[in-house]
Amino acid sequence: MSILKSSVLSFLCVLLIAAILSPPGLSSEKVPVSPEDATRIKRSYNARISPDGSLIAYTVYSQREAGDEPGSGYRELYLVSTETGEVRPFITGKVNVSSPRFSPEGSRLAFLMKRGEGAKRQVWMIPVDGGESVPVTDFDTGVYMFRWHPSGDSIAFVATEPKSETEEELEEKGYRFIYFEENLKDRNIHICEAALGGDPAEPRQITEDKVVWDFQFSPGGKRIAAAISPMNLVDHQYMFKDIHLVDMETGEVEALTDHSGKLGNFAFSPDGGRIAYAASLELKDHAVSQAYLVDAGGGEPVNLTPTGFRGHITSVGWKDRKTVAYTAAEGVWNTLNTVRTDGKRRTRVLDGKEIGLVFRTPDYTDDFKHFALVCSSPGIPGDIFYWKYGEDRPERMTEFNPWIEERKLGKQEVIRYQARDGLEIEGILVYPVDYDSKEKYPLIVSVHGGPESHYTNGWLGSYFNPGHVLAGKGYLAFYPNYRASTGYGTEFALEGYEDAAGREFDDIADGIDFLAEKGLADRERVGLGGGSYGGFASAWFASYYTEYVNAVCMFVGISDLVSKRGTTDIPWEELYVHSGRKLDASWDMWEFSIKRSPIYYARQSETAVLILGGTADTRVHPSQSLEFYRRLKMNDHPAVRLVRYPGEGHGNRKQPGRIDVLHRHLQWYDWYVMDNNPLDGPMPPLLIEDDYGLELDEKE
Repeated sequence: MSILKSSVLSFLCVLLIAAILSPPGLSSEKVPVSPEDATRIKRSYNARISPDGSLIAYTVYSQREAGDEPGSGYRELYLVSTETGEVRPFITGKVNVSSPRFSPEGSRLAFLMKRGEGAKRQVWMIPVDGGESVPVTDFDTGVYMFRWHPSGDSIAFVATEPKSETEEELEEKGYRFIYFEENLKDRNIHICEAALGGDPAEPRQITEDKVVWDFQFSPGGKRIAAAISPMNLVDHQYMFKDIHLVDMETGEVEALTDHSGKLGNFAFSPDGGRIAYAASLELKDHAVSQAYLVDAGGGEPVNLTPTGFRGHITSVGWKDRKTVAYTAAEGVWNTLNTVRTDGKRRTRVLDGKEIGLVFRTPDYTDDFKHFALVCSSPGIPGDIFYWKYGEDRPERMTEFNPWIEERKLGKQEVIRYQARDGLEIEGILVYPVDYDSKEKYPLIVSVHGGPESHYTNGWLGSYFNPGHVLAGKGYLAFYPNYRASTGYGTEFALEGYEDAAGREFDDIADGIDFLAEKGLADRERVGLGGGSYGGFASAWFASYYTEYVNAVCMFVGISDLVSKRGTTDIPWEELYVHSGRKLDASWDMWEFSIKRSPIYYARQSETAVLILGGTADTRVHPSQSLEFYRRLKMNDHPAVRLVRYPGEGHGNRKQPGRIDVLHRHLQWYDWYVMDNNPLDGPMPPLLIEDDYGLELDEKE
C-alpha cells in the first residue's frame, strides 16, 4: 500500500472515530424539535427597565424536570445591562420570583417571592448593586400585587383580608364548611416602609371593605387610582371593575368611571390631571379593545381609538402629558402607537411586522426613550430585547435557548383564506420539516381558547399542540384565528356573539377545506385539538363535524352549553359577552344551547376522541369532560379515552400533568392520524414510557 493511500485511510479513520465520539450538540447535522425539547424551553414573561434605562430586570421560566418533585415551574430573577450586555443572576435555583419593579431612584429592586416551607408570597427587595434580599412584607394571606410609592420610601400592596380568630378556631375544630360565594374576603390596599434592614415594617391599611384588583399612584403619591369590583369573585374581576380614586391620607374612595364591560390597565398622566385606560367598547365586547381618556376630577370619558380600527388595543400609558401611548394587537402582530390627547397626530412607533418580532406591552422610562420588551418569533420562544426610541429595531439581550440553533424548524408563514360567506380569515401554518411540495401531509389543527384570544406569528410551542414538534414529526400544523378572535377589531370579534359553535367553527372547517384543496393537507389524515373554548371546538369536530377529522384532543373543553352555564365560575361573563340571553328567557334559548352542544351530536361521532382535564377546574367543570365521555361510550363509541389530572385546574401547572398531556396527545395523533389506525381497532397503550422517564416492564 502506498504512503498516500495509507495516509488517506488513517485520516478517514480519524474522522469516523471523531464522528462517533463527538457529543450530539457538536454535530453539524441539525435535528427536528423533539417532545423532550418542548419541556425544556426557557422563556421570559415580564421585563422591567430601570429609571435611567441602563438595566433590565427580568424573570426566566423553566419547567421542572420529570424526576423533580411535582410542582409548577421555576422563575429566576436576572439583570442585564443595556450598555454592555452583561447578565447578572440575582435570585436563581428552585425559586419562583415574579413582578420585578425598580425603585423610583433605581437603586433597589422589589419583587414577589415565596421563600421557605409553607410560606406565603411576599414582597422582597434587593439592592441593584448586589447583596442579600430582604422581606418587605409579612402579611398573613400573602401579597397579590404591589407598587412603589413615588417617594421610594414605601411600598403599597394588595392582599386578601385574613380569617378572623373565630373562623380559625372553627377550622381547627373541623368546621370547614364552604359558604359558596358568600363570606368572601375583601382585598384591600396596605402600605409599609421599604427598608433594607431589619424585620418587615407594620403596614398601614389604606382602603377598607373594598375588593381591589390593581392600582396606580398619582405622580405625587397623594392619590391612588384603583380597579375595584363589588365582590371578590373572578366573574366580578372580569366584568364589574371600575376605576376609583383613593385618598392616601383619609382612605376616602370615590368612583371615577362607570364602564359597562371589561376593564384593562390604566395610568395617570405625568401631571396627574388625567387618566388613560384600556377597556371594552361595550358590555358585549368580549375583550379589552379601546383606549379611553378621562379627567381625574371626573367627567365623561373620551374614546381615543381610531374609527373602524381593525385590531384590539391591549394596554395604555403615556409618552408625555399631551400624548397617550398604547399597545395593540393587529392580526398576528403587535404595534406600539402614540396619539395626542385631542385624538390627533396618531403615530405608529414600533411595528412588530416590520421588525419580525411579536411583543407584548413594553416597559419604558418616563422620558419614553428606553424600552424593555419580551419578544418572540418563529425561532425565539421569548427573550429580552432592548429598544432605544428612534432606532430601527430592538437589540436582543438574551438567548435562553441556544440549542434551538441546532434544531431544524419547519417553515412558518401567515396564510389567509376565504370563509364560505366570503370573509377573509387569517391563520398561521407551520410546514413539516423537509417539506416536499409534491407530497400531501397529515394535518393537525390547533384551536385557541377564549375565544377572546388569537395566535401571533411567534414561537408556537407549548405543552399542548406544539407546532415545531408536530412539524418535526411530519405534520402540517395549522393555527387559525377564526371568527370571534381578538386582533381583528370588535366587529370581527362580535361575530361569535349569540352564535356559539356557529360561524366561528365553520371558519375552521373552511380552513381545513382550503388546505386540502391547495394540495397541502391529506384530507384523509386530519387531527384537531384545543383547550377550553378550543376544547369546545374539539368536541364539536368530534361530533357535528366528525367527517372532517380522524382524531381530536379535547383539553378542559366544553361539551354541554346548558350545564356549563350552571357550573362555571364566570356565569355573568358568559351571559354578557357570549350567549347574550339568560337560559330561562325562553324555550328558544334552551333549544339553541342544546343544539350547539357536542353531546347532542355524540351519537354520530366517527372520530377518535381523547379527553383531558384537571379535577379542580372551576372555569370549565370536569363534568363537561365526563358528560361527553359518557355520551360517546353509551353510543358504543370504540375509541374514546378520558384522562384526569388530580388537583389541576383550567390547564396543568405541575410538570407530571404537562408532560403527560404533551406525550399523550402526540401519541393519539400518531396512532389515529399519522398511522391512520382504524377506529374500531385497539387504542394506544395507556402508559407512555417517555412520559414518565421510567423504564417500564412490557407487561405494564
